[in-house]
Amino acid sequence: MIQRLLAAAVVALASISAQGAVVDELVYTDMQPYPLLGTLAPNASIAYSRLPDSIQGTVRDELWNLGINSAGLAVRFRSDSPRLAAKWKSRNGFNMNHMTPTGIRGLDLYVLQDDSTWTTMSSARPAYRGKNNTCLLSTDMKPGVMREYLLYLSLYDGVDSLYIGVDSTSAVLPPAIDLPRRGKPVVMYGTSILQGGCATRPGMAHTNILERELQREVVNLGLSGNARLDPEMARLMASADASVFVVDALPNCKVEQIDSLMIPFVEILRKAHPTTPVVMVESPIFPIARFSMEVEATLAAKNDALRRAYDALVAGGDRNLYYFESTDILGGDPEATVDNYHFTDTGFANFARAMKPLLQSLISQQITQ
Repeated sequence: MIQRLLAAAVVALASISAQGAVVDELVYTDMQPYPLLGTLAPNASIAYSRLPDSIQGTVRDELWNLGINSAGLAVRFRSDSPRLAAKWKSRNGFNMNHMTPTGIRGLDLYVLQDDSTWTTMSSARPAYRGKNNTCLLSTDMKPGVMREYLLYLSLYDGVDSLYIGVDSTSAVLPPAIDLPRRGKPVVMYGTSILQGGCATRPGMAHTNILERELQREVVNLGLSGNARLDPEMARLMASADASVFVVDALPNCKVEQIDSLMIPFVEILRKAHPTTPVVMVESPIFPIARFSMEVEATLAAKNDALRRAYDALVAGGDRNLYYFESTDILGGDPEATVDNYHFTDTGFANFARAMKPLLQSLISQQITQ
């Protein structure tokens, strides 16, 4: 028995070594010049940032540090290589006790199918420790076929550099197809959940699911623990020529903040974009509310405060405001969270499924106007 286990270990180590050798034989291309989806700062000095340089020092340090996490960012390219690999450097090398390393600081590769839908292809697992990562994504695809790729970046860490490796006889090129469409993105602002906590891999965050389902660029302004309706974030959102704005900040706000800051936050968006739809999202009814009277009461009070703000804005004449109720977010699924608050992949899929029809309708209205 021991001999068989040792033999299996030797084979496994040989396989790992062989994979490393294959990766080293590939030719690597710096992906910084390639189209980057999900950023409001295409010319930022930090290669893979969600935020423009101009707001550094004007926002709380927590906002800036979270904003240079690469949540929702995705690189688009195409290649005819039978083999693909990724080399990337994580900014911080974070780990957390309730979220997988692949979600925190991994990558997630999707490929465009013949019916113009995206399908998952490979998850790039980061190194166990450290910031430098190399991962083989595919080994033996049919050669000579040009494929369109969508590579999602890490959710809870930043990416300092990114290279794609291909066979020396193959090419890495800019995309030939504009999917997801770049014009008039959906801009979503929110909490750790919106940032992607705790998806097992980047493609499973609901903002990224929606991006693929809607075939429309989605900007993820999820700021873990810090979606507190800062006016600077409203002004940043307002700088985008968006098809829809989504405000999903309640889990990070107290009732008093909702009462005093929500209306001014929406009014900043409305002043810059008088007719662009704004969706106001209630707090999810987290599963723990079934067993905690305090949590149940707190969630109800927050949602009541959001409803007051919405009603006041509508009474003031806003006809392009939409209210998304908490009952639609998780569909009453008690298995939708990791820790009673942050979502599992099931929770994110439920959320995306519930929100898609509304966003799809609003996008269609904006694009056809």
